[in-house]
Amino acid sequence: MTVQAMSESVPARRAVGRLVVLGDSTSVGLGDPLPGGGWRGFGPLLADALGGCDLTNLSRTGARIGTVRHEQLPMAAALRPDAVVVVAGMNDTMRSDFDPARLRADLDHVVGKLLDVGAVVVLASYHDHARVFRLPAPLRRALRRRVDELNAVIRSVVLARGIGCVDLDTLPGAYDLAAWSVDRLHPSELGHRMLAQGFSQELELAGCQIEAPVSLECAGGRVVAAWQHVAWLVLKGIPWVWRRGSDLVPYAFTVLFRTAVGDSRHSSWATWTNYSQENSVNS
Repeated sequence: MTVQAMSESVPARRAVGRLVVLGDSTSVGLGDPLPGGGWRGFGPLLADALGGCDLTNLSRTGARIGTVRHEQLPMAAALRPDAVVVVAGMNDTMRSDFDPARLRADLDHVVGKLLDVGAVVVLASYHDHARVFRLPAPLRRALRRRVDELNAVIRSVVLARGIGCVDLDTLPGAYDLAAWSVDRLHPSELGHRMLAQGFSQELELAGCQIEAPVSLECAGGRVVAAWQHVAWLVLKGIPWVWRRGSDLVPYAFTVLFRTAVGDSRHSSWATWTNYSQENSVNS
């Protein structure tokens, strides 16, 4: 085969003209403040890697997967983007109405609609928060179970739809404290750069054209002083944990009880298996 024939047989990479970011406060960019105020986050870093494409960030703090479906998705689909990154679900794990079946339906709808309008879609699955954020043992176990169930939902959609996913649990450096902001819940500038790098690699695997690699060298963000870290923790961080904990505590006690009596029916795997069996007739 001639060089010309080989070049003609290789499919051309897809240029990304518009990137849309959906999700919660991580997608907003919390943890990566800009000198003039506001947040940067992985979105602009990823857009630069894609060649300076148009970026539309529709995410908002506090958003849940249902929020993405009902509020963000209609606006995103109307833009007919070339690529979409979705980071959402952690806010769902800390609420008393956590429902894996509903989350799966909402997330699958979001991904399906975006694929229908021609977008390449990449999701993110989650790490073990207890390795970077200290919690009392009952809350830690409760959150771990919720995250496992959330990840089972995300991975099932990824497999069913054949899309990319950045796994934070296996992302190199994800458990280094330097990758996390003072709250240990949102990525630092370095963490956002790592996310942008991971998303760019997934988009490249999906056939998108990457113009420049994402640098992990921090630059352009605002340096946060130690006293600002402490102030944030006292004024924002602790109240946030208290509010979310009040939703998670009842579930934590349930986990303790079920563990004590040896009830494995509510493990993440059992939950997802039951859900799959109940819905197999509709697949």
